[in-house]
Amino acid sequence: MTQDILTGFIATASQARHESIEIIRNFGDHQESLNDTISIEEPLEIRIAGPDFDETTLTITMRTPGQDHELSLGFIYSEGIISTLDDVADVEHCRPPSIERGIHNAICITLAPHVSFNQDQLRRNFYTNSGCGVCGKTSIESVLAKPALPLKNEFSISSKQIKQLPVCLRELQTEFPITGGIHAAGLINNEGRIVMVREDIGRHNAIDKLIGAKLLADELPLKTEGLMLSGRAGFELVQKAVMAGAEFLSAIGPPSSLSISLAKEAGMTLAGFANDRGFNLYTHPQRIS
Repeated sequence: MTQDILTGFIATASQARHESIEIIRNFGDHQESLNDTISIEEPLEIRIAGPDFDETTLTITMRTPGQDHELSLGFIYSEGIISTLDDVADVEHCRPPSIERGIHNAICITLAPHVSFNQDQLRRNFYTNSGCGVCGKTSIESVLAKPALPLKNEFSISSKQIKQLPVCLRELQTEFPITGGIHAAGLINNEGRIVMVREDIGRHNAIDKLIGAKLLADELPLKTEGLMLSGRAGFELVQKAVMAGAEFLSAIGPPSSLSISLAKEAGMTLAGFANDRGFNLYTHPQRIS
């Protein structure tokens, strides 16, 4: 199925993820000019088309280039626009690359003929940035909808394994050691091991890329799998995890009051402040041994 929908052009090699610039570093009484490697941040316009409506802009998000097809598919899955890979007819980069960087910054998803999409159903300001994906919602009720599938109770993990997750996530990151300025989302299997990682300058983009990768593998909703996040567990991140079917989510940072409420209502086990010494457990402790 993956090959069927990826018939158009998907930029890969042209999507640089970091670059070197000259900086002035001041340390103590010493100052020097040197080169530093930084993460690239570029806008991605996600466009959507269907049998009964013309191609239109759905959202613009600031992201780290690369894996744009996963990001865009994960985004529309998290928003409830699609529920399976069969709902997508095609996805491809649909605009020329930027002149300055040569990075492709627009991607179009064509929905399958059987998918009904009401453009008014997602009334929100779809401009997102790398620090906040949920900003501009017309109403909080629009993102409090319950997931289509209730979370199961088949995932389990030990306290020892949770403490090991932050180090494991860091070791599997490829961009963070280069720039020090990028987030990650990791997929945890039922043996407590991280088996897939996606990175992005935006927390919500990293988890969308992970969800998109699982969608392309036709492995959603998740089965006996959890998620590990490099930053805080804000509301939108928990919402995306719930929509993907994750029974467990752990984060290096803290959750918010609203994300705790959502995890509790959805039946998700939520942990925060995870490190090699311990963690805080906020909801549904039955999955922890």
